[in-house]
Amino acid sequence: MASTIEVFADITCPFTHVGLKQVVRHVAEMNDPVAVVVRAWPLEWVNGTPLDVDAVVVKAKALSQQLGVDDFSGLRADRWPKTTIPALNLAASAYERDAATGLAVSMELRSALFEQGVDVGDPVALELIATAHGLPVPGREASQSVQRDYDAGRARPVQGSPHFFVGGDGFFCPALDLGHDTAGHLTARFDSEMLAEFFARIDR
Repeated sequence: MASTIEVFADITCPFTHVGLKQVVRHVAEMNDPVAVVVRAWPLEWVNGTPLDVDAVVVKAKALSQQLGVDDFSGLRADRWPKTTIPALNLAASAYERDAATGLAVSMELRSALFEQGVDVGDPVALELIATAHGLPVPGREASQSVQRDYDAGRARPVQGSPHFFVGGDGFFCPALDLGHDTAGHLTARFDSEMLAEFFARIDR
């Protein structure tokens, strides 16, 4: 049985916020402990620019309506981070302590952004989260851990956010079936079959 799930993900990705919560919820119900390691995959580096908040708002609305979730109730266009690097630095430093702290901080950052309307690029907001977990305040420049995660993701290669790995097996957002209709609008449903296959790889 695999003892670790790795996921490469961006903090501002709405698919990650929903999909990661689903995976973590299932992991919590497993009899044997499995660590979930969320690695940095900054889309502002991948795409050359941060995610556009207006596009994210449209996707979040579609996800909320089609999946019946309330995971974006605090999303605020006027509190959107200009960069995710400091927040990724904080998550990486939390993982340097232990996997449980790393996951807790990774989830808290996404919840703060999407559910509480917190600009997770704001140094004051990050200091509050860091202090609550007894962690150092993150710097603005990418840490060595964030750079290593990004380099590792490029080498694998990671296809998008979130991309999960169990050993050598990769799954792009296994909790969700994402697509587009004939008009180009986002379609989404929970993919129970893919999620079951994903967890079957863990149990092997």
